[in-house]
Amino acid sequence: MKKRYGLLMSMVLAAGTLLSACGSDEAASGDKKDDGFKVAMVTDTGGVDDKSFNQSAWEGLEAFGDENDLEEKKGYKYLQSEKQSDYRPNLNNLVRQNYDLIYGIGFLMQEDIQKVAQQQEAAQFALVDSVAVDKEGNPLENVASITFKEHQGSFLVGLVAGLQTKTNKVGFIGGVESELISKFENGFLAGVLTANPDAEVLTQYAGDFNDAAKGATIASALYGKDVDVIYHAAGGTGAGVFTEAINRKKNGEDVWVIGVDRDQFEEGIYDKENNKSVTLTSMVKRVDTAVFEVSTQTKDGNFPGGKIVEFGLEQDGVGIAPTEDNVTEESLTMVKEYKEKIVAGEIEVPKTAEEYEAFKSEK
Repeated sequence: MKKRYGLLMSMVLAAGTLLSACGSDEAASGDKKDDGFKVAMVTDTGGVDDKSFNQSAWEGLEAFGDENDLEEKKGYKYLQSEKQSDYRPNLNNLVRQNYDLIYGIGFLMQEDIQKVAQQQEAAQFALVDSVAVDKEGNPLENVASITFKEHQGSFLVGLVAGLQTKTNKVGFIGGVESELISKFENGFLAGVLTANPDAEVLTQYAGDFNDAAKGATIASALYGKDVDVIYHAAGGTGAGVFTEAINRKKNGEDVWVIGVDRDQFEEGIYDKENNKSVTLTSMVKRVDTAVFEVSTQTKDGNFPGGKIVEFGLEQDGVGIAPTEDNVTEESLTMVKEYKEKIVAGEIEVPKTAEEYEAFKSEK
């Protein structure tokens, strides 16, 4: 049976990242009532049930609420963004409701959270997947910037793809081209190359994090070119990749998907009776743990405003899902070996195209 990490994973954050904030302890409104700590988040357009990034963040907030006996919708809550123009109104809405910590989920929210944070200097925010700065490029003291070493986790699932492909063709589907998704892509490319120099990686971007139909179309095209393993870093668009893979699996094709952000084993189930899934493994990004940890620090009076809180392999902030159903022993052994090398600093995983080319030239 599938093994899972608990939501309340014990972690040690990078040195110096969780210092006490320099900002005010007062809330955005001077007449705030002392009715207990309250925390909330604004989703991106993928929504809180996207089976990926937003859902993981919400699971972390739910775990924090349970741990601290907070009542949902009073002590903790989320506001859904149907479109990008909802970001700023949702953030301001939560400020007016006197939430002590307000999360913006996703790098697409950077501009809006920077604007609101500078207007509401007494409020405390956390931005996931990007760094909040002012016009001069200085960190905003009332925003904690939460980032991850996605390239490290992507390298590990790249090893699995490289070892387990039977066609020597694997695929990568990204959501929106950006510095962030480049980390997923180039880490994956490096992992595949390390495990199987003969494998070819076909890459395509959807230009959207919330278009399952487009995800299915791109996956169909890649599988049609003999790709047998696809790694997606595309949020809700990735749901279409699973749909296409499931349909093909039911028709007897030997195809796989590598999930992202959370363990996506269930999204790939095509045979419920025998618990069979097209999910080879997943690159787990512990957004849930990050949200839980930063919320706890803030509640304890140690809000990391103006700091970058980074989660990598060393902090168990990224990695592969503990799903061994479809992963071979050979792959698991290689993953363990290279995880140790990365943590020890023996290997620097590339996160940009330029770094990947340099990595490739050394092979």
